[in-house]
Amino acid sequence: MADRVRQYMAYVEKLLASDEQEIDWEEEMEKHLVQIRFFAHERLIHLIVTVTFAIMTMMVFLYAMDHFSWQVLALIAALMVLLIPYIRHYFLLENSVQDMYEQYDKMRGKAGRAFLREGTYKR
Repeated sequence: MADRVRQYMAYVEKLLASDEQEIDWEEEMEKHLVQIRFFAHERLIHLIVTVTFAIMTMMVFLYAMDHFSWQVLALIAALMVLLIPYIRHYFLLENSVQDMYEQYDKMRGKAGRAFLREGTYKR
């Protein structure tokens, strides 16, 4: 998923840097909104998974405070091995979706529908 996000964002950046007059910005904006929805949904799923793993890790850690054993320590280590990549991936998705919002605003500008002030757009 991380590669797909990066590739798609690079594609949009390339489009935005292009001076071609033949680009249908309305169509590209619709495609972009679809991708934003996909990645925002993925972000939500990863948030749920990340929070679940964080809660499980804390529960096992609190359990280990009273009932220490090597098995519990191994479980904490396994949960941390999973939790850290989940957090990194969630932040990649979060930051990428935020960047896609900015790309969308730039696309609106290219389409002649620039952002004027908070909550309003020039049509």
